[in-house]
Amino acid sequence: MSKIIAIANQKGGVGKTTTCVNLAASLAEKKRVLLVDLDPQGNATMGSGVNKAELDYTANDVLLGEASIEDAIVHGTPGGYDLLPGNSDLTAAEVTLINEKRREQKLKLAIQEVSTNYDFILLDCPPAINMLTLNGLVAADSLLIPMQCEYYALEGLSALLKTMEELKATLNPSLHIEGILQTMYDPRNRLAQDVAKQLKQHFPKKVFKTVIPRNVRLAEAPSHGVPVLLYDKASRGSTAYLALAGEVIKLHNKSKKDAKKWQTESAV
Repeated sequence: MSKIIAIANQKGGVGKTTTCVNLAASLAEKKRVLLVDLDPQGNATMGSGVNKAELDYTANDVLLGEASIEDAIVHGTPGGYDLLPGNSDLTAAEVTLINEKRREQKLKLAIQEVSTNYDFILLDCPPAINMLTLNGLVAADSLLIPMQCEYYALEGLSALLKTMEELKATLNPSLHIEGILQTMYDPRNRLAQDVAKQLKQHFPKKVFKTVIPRNVRLAEAPSHGVPVLLYDKASRGSTAYLALAGEVIKLHNKSKKDAKKWQTESAV
């Protein structure tokens, strides 16, 4: 069974899509990975080397039941992972799903058809709490939150966590925080240091040890349609995302071990 991680932050410009693409490529070094682009901007699709304007099917068609997820998946992107692409057509899904029954569960039901084919499924959610993001959070096992270490980012984090708690009480009781990821971090910035300290105080066990630095290679790679791992594997950005993948795999292995231990103890 795959681990499904929604990567979300309602604040834009925090490195959410950069994290999706580069974490997918880093995990794909050792694992079977599917990246799902739920953002109408389609940046994760373009950053994966797929032209968002030349697609037979997208995540929009899957959400609206107009295509199967198998038909829409692009296999073998340059980064080594599979992709359920997205583009501006997803704006239609946002509007149409409002009147649908079980509208928040469309993605979850679709992913169930292919979940056994992958070890990890990453969901790139839009920078807003809308119907597309809700579909991602309902489908996910956990939530990975990229955030810049700045004042307004803390406010956005509070709102996202409130939404997560509301979903846990209704549609997805098992949803939990995978981790909070500090992105575009500059250790010379005093505010960044202060916010990082606050994060570790409030979420002592949920802040990833890996910190994503400000790195020009990370900014350049999307224009070449490849993850930074393929653009410049020796860069600090590439090294950081490989380290993050290691943390994610370690957390997943620990949770599987804990679940197995619980089942054994319950059976006694």
